[in-house]
Amino acid sequence: MGIRSSNLPAIEQATRRNWESWCELLEQHGAADLPHAQIADHAVEHMPDDLANPGWWAQSVAVAYEQHIGRRLPGQAADGSFQGSVSKTLEADLDHALDLWRAQVATLSTFNGASLLGKPTESGSENWRYWRAAFSDGSRVSVDIGQKGIKTSLSVNQRKIREPENLASWKDFWKQVLGSLDS
Repeated sequence: MGIRSSNLPAIEQATRRNWESWCELLEQHGAADLPHAQIADHAVEHMPDDLANPGWWAQSVAVAYEQHIGRRLPGQAADGSFQGSVSKTLEADLDHALDLWRAQVATLSTFNGASLLGKPTESGSENWRYWRAAFSDGSRVSVDIGQKGIKTSLSVNQRKIREPENLASWKDFWKQVLGSLDS
């Protein structure tokens, strides 16, 4: 079979079902021949009644199963591209964290060898701030800044990476950017 997901212990603990049992259940439904959404639909029907966020866990089961049967690699999205994220906790409010992020990336002329396509966009809500950008290599980034108690979590999500070998370099690049970000 394919790759064993690193998320299996969390899936097993949350769903109270071991991985072999999930595989048997999904195979009974012909999941190897189903699209991702239908695999997740079957999985959600078998989640414990008291599980918080069963839809999210069903998606996790579907991704792990697709990795198990060799349809998907770790970090691979349903469209075949790759994605990964890194994060950092800051002692700052939402607006200050966004200001710190803007100042950090304003000095960059390239991002992991790629240039910006247009101006980044920003949006927000009472509890979140977002910074989004597209790059010349076809990838995109979403920076999500959320309140976490008295601190703020800044998560950099790189998406639409075309080649799996570029995933690690993007994550390393963002780790360096976050590493020098101080609140």
